Amino acid sequence: MDEDCGAMTDFSFATDELALPPGAIAKTHRWWLRYRGKAVFAITGGPYRSYIYPLFSPSGYSVTSEAPADHPHHNSVWLGADHVHAMMATKSGAFEEYTYNFYVNEVFQGRAPGRIVETGCRGRELSPGTFEISQTLDWRGPSEWGAAHGRLLITEVRIISVVVEEHCYRFTIDSAITPVSGDIQIGPTRHAFFNVRVAESMTVANGGCISGHKGNLANKSEAFLTSRWIDFTGPVGGGAKAGITVVPHPIDGFEHSWFVADWGVVTVGPFRDKGITLQKDVPFRSSYTLLVHDGDFDREQPESVHLAG
Repeated sequence: MDEDCGAMTDFSFATDELALPPGAIAKTHRWWLRYRGKAVFAITGGPYRSYIYPLFSPSGYSVTSEAPADHPHHNSVWLGADHVHAMMATKSGAFEEYTYNFYVNEVFQGRAPGRIVETGCRGRELSPGTFEISQTLDWRGPSEWGAAHGRLLITEVRIISVVVEEHCYRFTIDSAITPVSGDIQIGPTRHAFFNVRVAESMTVANGGCISGHKGNLANKSEAFLTSRWIDFTGPVGGGAKAGITVVPHPIDGFEHSWFVADWGVVTVGPFRDKGITLQKDVPFRSSYTLLVHDGDFDREQPESVHLAG
């Protein structure tokens, strides 16, 4: 893992400093991004995936859940898919289909869990108030016969850029996933691709509100939405409110579909209605903007992101 902070002034980007007993080694790590000494978010290396947690609003309120009891694989802000079908060539020239899930932490509907493992991480300040993090990740299947360390199916380059605004943090997450062992089909599945699980206090049952560009979606679960963006705003303690707006960027030739539930999950991606085959060695790129704000959200902000594409 790398760290490249350059001559930063406002930002710091570093892993945890833990006072461990002599000889002890931390099993995983968190990369912390701080702005003028205040935590903005961390990238956490979990046992099954790399994800963003904690995630704070500009006023310092935590707005996501790391591993809720009902869905312990809902890790705050993460990428993944539960129908990943690898087409592997045999010596005879035929193909065999190997099927995994990169979403649930256990065997799910017969599909064994894979791991999305960070292999590198670098950060740099681009300009005052703007920071960029570049991660490289391996999508590996589980340990199995003939692949003790898990088959390497996909490599990913994930770029996370952060812009600090007065009442909002603007994140853009760009993902380029590249099949390396053979063609990969993802989907059809509702469990893919960009996901957010909001803090329990922000759910509709606790006073939260879901909005899209077509209006208020509170007090009901919604699936298969065609909204340009989704905002989840709710109480975060001390009488304050904060929220998260998810804005997917267009992908040529594909349509995004949503799963949004009032109990706190937002999922969007192009893999719901049909499987998409990704060719070996050809990157598949997708991009999502996340607006983390204090108080009620400004509808003009996600619209400006959508119009910018």
